[in-house]
Amino acid sequence: MSENALALDNQLCFPLYAASHLVVRLYRPLLDKLGLTYPQYLVLLVLWEHSPATVGDICQHLLLDSGTVTPLLKRLEGMGLVMRVRSKEDERRVHVSLTPEGAALRAQAENIPSTLTCQLALSTTEVSDLRQQLHGLLDRLAAHGM
Repeated sequence: MSENALALDNQLCFPLYAASHLVVRLYRPLLDKLGLTYPQYLVLLVLWEHSPATVGDICQHLLLDSGTVTPLLKRLEGMGLVMRVRSKEDERRVHVSLTPEGAALRAQAENIPSTLTCQLALSTTEVSDLRQQLHGLLDRLAAHGM
């Protein structure tokens, strides 16, 4: 192992962490206008595409556990954006659907991806290539049981 193996600039994890942190900071003013945090926005992205969904489905899409997702759902429900209903067939399953207000919020969020892309000064091709590489990394991590 080289003596620089532990140098911060030689780590894969640091640029991923730092880029994620900085990108989320770019989202903040856009999401503040909607009264959302970034994690709440992620939950709504799933539901705008897959509503209704179970808590387990949402967890699977976001690669999070129910202990993280459930408080987000409770907060979104308190805001009147989602509705949670326990399954009559299986009490362990909770179905989550958008309220009319939650569905309507989608229109207000439509410009967020393009605004962010402009702020990052990336071309459509660069965004697509980067997203493809990151999804490839996620697939490899998933193959290792992560």
